[in-house]
Amino acid sequence: MQENAGLRLLTTAEAADYLRLKERKLYELVAERQIPCTKVTGKWLFSRADLDRWLLAGMARPYGVVPAEPPPIVGGSHDPLLQWALSESHAGLAILPEGSEAGYKRFLKGEVIAAAIHFHDLDDPEKDANPQITSREAQLYDAVLIGFAAREQGLLVAEGNPVGLTRLKDAHARGLRVVVRPEGAGAQQLLLGLLRSDGLSIGDLTRTHVAPTGPDIAQAIRSGHGDCGIATRAVATAAGLGFVPLCIEHFDLLMRQRDYFRPPLQTLLALLRQPGFAQRARELGGLDVSAAGMVRWAP
Repeated sequence: MQENAGLRLLTTAEAADYLRLKERKLYELVAERQIPCTKVTGKWLFSRADLDRWLLAGMARPYGVVPAEPPPIVGGSHDPLLQWALSESHAGLAILPEGSEAGYKRFLKGEVIAAAIHFHDLDDPEKDANPQITSREAQLYDAVLIGFAAREQGLLVAEGNPVGLTRLKDAHARGLRVVVRPEGAGAQQLLLGLLRSDGLSIGDLTRTHVAPTGPDIAQAIRSGHGDCGIATRAVATAAGLGFVPLCIEHFDLLMRQRDYFRPPLQTLLALLRQPGFAQRARELGGLDVSAAGMVRWAP
């Protein structure tokens, strides 16, 4: 067993012995990214603490023995329709918009009851990446991914698109000032993926500052602090800005199955079936809610 600043690290043989698995099976779990591990100088190492958490995450608990209750907060990505739905449903749920990855990490730690996510694959930015991300996380053995909306993502520009943008590559070619989102935000993942598709990197852009949410990007453009940035059509419509469509993405809610059946989330999900929800989506623009409330992934 190796020691590193108090961190107990196990070799492959030690980890297999600890878990009572054959080394071959352990290597299969590593290849499938189903077990926490790290590679150092060509050798796989396993944190004893992470293995303990991994084992507990998959533990079958007797009736009445459940993990600690998460707070009634929906974390993750910001969306105007979601914000409206949380308020309109009177479900008693607060919102903590920090971006898809931040919300996802909070969900895994039990700090929020649900996470609003819209992940993008950097090699294929238009791919539906949400089920791919959730399906490879061992801690989500009891989770469910619920569809909320298919959203139109694109470039926010000044009203009338006076610079004549048609794609992200134009912003680079013309030296336009791009307002970006924090690292890990779904819109930032989309930006990085689209840049990669065009043979560019984030360093090739003229960036102004980091905006916490899509509406903050809109405000920066309206105030003259930037020329463009990635957000949804709904954000552009609300801000009275121009919009250059780039792709359609899935915006989903990730939650535990036990919480899915409980009153707060059931109250929210009930609203998704009401005519007023579809009407509000039409008013905001760029939103398809025909599959809202449907299960998109479950283990």
